[in-house]
Amino acid sequence: MLLIYSNEESWAGLSAEQREGLARSHAELMQELTEQGMLVSAAGLADPITTRTVSVRDDTRTTTDGPYAEAKEHLAGFYLVECDNIDEAIDYAARMPDAKYLAVEVRPVMDSSGLEM
Repeated sequence: MLLIYSNEESWAGLSAEQREGLARSHAELMQELTEQGMLVSAAGLADPITTRTVSVRDDTRTTTDGPYAEAKEHLAGFYLVECDNIDEAIDYAARMPDAKYLAVEVRPVMDSSGLEM
């Protein structure tokens, strides 16, 4: 999974042309991954202000608005891709335009197909 991180400052600092370039680069990369049969799913995420963080302690549920307050960065979107190895995933993450402005995290997805439901 290629996790895209952003923050308000980095986004606000982009010109309209840079934002259009980001969108265009994502569209091109998504098309390439789709044509190669590697793209499983991809999406941008809603603004962090719409986030709710849920925790349960001693059987009591707590819900707070927004992501963790200590973090300036937030998860902005993701690509789920079928890669042969971690190096291939890293190559695609490096091609994502967001890597130039903040970061793209590469994280293997666990296979849960053997779990009983």
